[in-house]
Amino acid sequence: MASQSLEDLLGTIKTTFGLKDILRLQYMDQDFGNDFFNLNSTTELQNLGTIKVIHQQTNPPLISDLQSTSSLSISFESDDGASGASNDTIIVSSPESVSSRTQQWPEDFAIPQFSYDTELQLERGNTEYRVSQKMLTLSSRMLSDILKRVAEEIYRYKAYPEDAHFCTAAEALIKRHPCLKEPGSFNGCYGWKQRLKYKMANYRTQLKLQGCPELCVNSLKSKATTDTYPAKKVKKPKRSEANFYPSFPTGETLDSMEKVRLELLTEIGIRDNERVIENKMANTFAYRRHEVVNQEPSIQELKDRWPALFTQKEINTEFQRLMAVPLEGKFMAQLDMHSSQLIKVIRAKGGATRQKIANIMDTLDQTVDINHRRECVLKALTIFLGEDADGLIKEYLDCGADDVQRDLGRSPWQCL
Repeated sequence: MASQSLEDLLGTIKTTFGLKDILRLQYMDQDFGNDFFNLNSTTELQNLGTIKVIHQQTNPPLISDLQSTSSLSISFESDDGASGASNDTIIVSSPESVSSRTQQWPEDFAIPQFSYDTELQLERGNTEYRVSQKMLTLSSRMLSDILKRVAEEIYRYKAYPEDAHFCTAAEALIKRHPCLKEPGSFNGCYGWKQRLKYKMANYRTQLKLQGCPELCVNSLKSKATTDTYPAKKVKKPKRSEANFYPSFPTGETLDSMEKVRLELLTEIGIRDNERVIENKMANTFAYRRHEVVNQEPSIQELKDRWPALFTQKEINTEFQRLMAVPLEGKFMAQLDMHSSQLIKVIRAKGGATRQKIANIMDTLDQTVDINHRRECVLKALTIFLGEDADGLIKEYLDCGADDVQRDLGRSPWQCL
């Protein structure tokens, strides 16, 4: 098998198992605690080793009982395109948490479906508008239905939307239903934007009365006696957090969540227990967020209470739970998008910096491998910013996993 090229191996796997999707291969490295790493050459394979086949798409994990007839054992998983050293299935959050958001504000805001009678009148109004440019006169019931449905759709992404979000929603509304344009408005939807703002405030009040944790955290009853003012210490997302203050999974309480946290302190000391830890970390995400928002603990306090959080995989997963964006995949995608401009800026630098990055730029010009090019760009950028590139990326060939983890613990910026 090792005599085959990487392309031949991919072709053999696709033919044997009838796969047609774009695949990425990873191999199990025994020197690093049986973690999986991206396979760039078949020379890295060992006899009777294990290969992981990753479908580069956003479908649910594919579980196959197919057995390989070769000397390699193969496991199948799905991947959304994010790259990294270890790409096991990410358990984002408990499906029983009703307040979980799964994505950021979309580029194109989708207007929801209204009630049947409202849609019927809008369809007739749009037809008449295309013929005679006549605007539709709305009844109070129809207006209320439109504002309520759009406010609910906005809340799917943001509990506290900004002015630009309301503007986007209003523009999407008149784009889908041009009969709702407002004559005299400079953009045809300024009045809709203002109505949506008031409706969203009323909708938050209704949800607060129903006990929505994301909104109740700012009620006067939830604040300390020294902070019992409506505008003081308002806790809401400030950095695009999608799940800033989620509700507990159904049936869970503070006591049950604390019990799971204590169990995690024991589970983290057990070897080959990653799946159990991942499940418990996903289940306690809301509890962890409540603790961070309410108590504002220090990093050391978080390390003491949640040691399982401070691993590479859990940091990536926690970021995706919080932001609804894959950290590593997003970073790599943005790095690839801006690499050409970064390279132009770096090449324009003169003096001692140019001499230091000369070898790196030569390597960049000679390689086509995306991972090597990313490494070159990051190293060159580090030197360009006046930092030491030797501490950015290290290669470990004959070291044990404990030595690697010890070195990585000394600097948060090092990566394999």
